[in-house]
Amino acid sequence: MRWFPRAVSSFRRGGEEVLPSPNIWYYQKAYEVENRAQDVDDDIWRVLAGYREWSGADVLDIGCGDGFHLPRFAATARSVVGIEPHEPLVRDARDRVAELRNVEVRQGRAQRLPLPDAAFDVVHARTAYFFGPGCEPGLREAERVLRPGGLMMIVDLDVASEPYGRWMRLDLPHYDPPGVEKFFARQGFDCRKVMTRWLFEDAAAMEAVLKIEFSAPVAAKAIAEVRRLNEVSSASGEKQVTLPVGYRVHTRTKPTGLVVPGHSVSSADAASGVASSASPRMP
Repeated sequence: MRWFPRAVSSFRRGGEEVLPSPNIWYYQKAYEVENRAQDVDDDIWRVLAGYREWSGADVLDIGCGDGFHLPRFAATARSVVGIEPHEPLVRDARDRVAELRNVEVRQGRAQRLPLPDAAFDVVHARTAYFFGPGCEPGLREAERVLRPGGLMMIVDLDVASEPYGRWMRLDLPHYDPPGVEKFFARQGFDCRKVMTRWLFEDAAAMEAVLKIEFSAPVAAKAIAEVRRLNEVSSASGEKQVTLPVGYRVHTRTKPTGLVVPGHSVSSADAASGVASSASPRMP
């Protein structure tokens, strides 16, 4: 994925910082192809359901983009709310779920959710905003809107995995995968690594996606490697193409007992003065 430092990519909307997504904000059609190709065997969904079923629950999806995952939650949840900062994506997400009575999409930011306290049983975020140091405001907001005993689930790409993580590291030479995992561990999250399979209808679809996720030189290397892995010749365009992609699933349950002010899990790094690193942003 093409991630940019906060100082380069952020801008202000309504007096607050917004981190543009370098893929779905600008290449929505290609990103739809990517969403449909991802996790075709439902490995991530099985892991999430193993932590907490959302049947009959109230679910919040932070950074929902154009709403791709909302219908999946809505199939069994009591209610689903999607939060997205980018107005064009908010409109498209509302169009996608227009016929689903238990889904609502609101424009908002992870740092200041337009939602009441203790309103949700599950908070989900997938490759959106929560990338390590710098996301503490969003973590505090997620904790605020969760009910006691509720679960926060953060799904992110595993930058230490092969081969996708290696391509990411080429574009992000200063990114520290172990450091990010330690950050979430300090925040009280468990982490489970999940290897998934992406499936593209043909090589052209694969190339379109990799070109929006990586710089041109890295995308060229990635495309050539995927073609070799799938034994796709330059003339072939009909064969389905697969790609192994690793993820991290971070989960944290909100305590049900008394939490002493100033000692909540989500305030740990703020109190210790951990510096904010460049925060990559993907949809």
